[in-house]
Amino acid sequence: MADRSTLLIADLHLSPDRPDITQAFLHFLADRARKADALYILGDLFEVWIGDDNPEPLLAEVAAAIHTLTSYGIPVYFCHGNRDFLLKQHYAHQSGMQLLAPHTVVDFYGTPTLLMHGDSLCTLDLGYQKFRRWWDQPWWQWLILHTPLWYRQHLGRKARRVSTSDKMAKSSMIMDVTPTEVPRVMAQHQVQHLVHGHTHRPAVHQLQLQDGREAWRYVLGDWYNQSAYLEVSHAGWHLHFAALPSKSTDQTA
Repeated sequence: MADRSTLLIADLHLSPDRPDITQAFLHFLADRARKADALYILGDLFEVWIGDDNPEPLLAEVAAAIHTLTSYGIPVYFCHGNRDFLLKQHYAHQSGMQLLAPHTVVDFYGTPTLLMHGDSLCTLDLGYQKFRRWWDQPWWQWLILHTPLWYRQHLGRKARRVSTSDKMAKSSMIMDVTPTEVPRVMAQHQVQHLVHGHTHRPAVHQLQLQDGREAWRYVLGDWYNQSAYLEVSHAGWHLHFAALPSKSTDQTA
């Protein structure tokens, strides 16, 4: 019998504008994820989130698909990203997901591992970190979620435009993780394995902690150009990539 495994994904950025990504995700849930011990979604599942009361049909379709997976006894865990930090317990209940803290340590087959979205590691992006501290306040989130739906839809469209222009203006170094922040956070949580998304730069990085121990940082891939997931099992840790429905290549790294 093949080893069971845990799957981790991030940065799907689901939206009505990219039905190919939605199709790939629904297939992933109905096929590969059903063979897993658990599925972890480390943020930015959606391109933008304006509240659990959003009537967009895509949200209900995704919630139903995730709920179907959990009905097979496969738990799904969700860590907020910078695009869907307003996702609350109502949608989590609707989809069957369990919400995680921003920094969560999980034991994967005997290996304590820190899970996070990854945006807090990009400390050189001072403007973004200032904004992040602002929207992380419960009172601010409460205030936004109690504005009319049409106004939040307007804010969502504006946020997407601003994000696009910011990416063009900022250097790649600023938008990546700060090298000194990674070992600091890993030492704080007493782990040698870290998994995150956000940067859209899938890779496996080996580093050394301050006490001399070796450590590993796994960066999840985004789903703009492929479907991507990390598979963790007793046999090892592997990043997988597969073409979206419109493409024909498949590879494993």
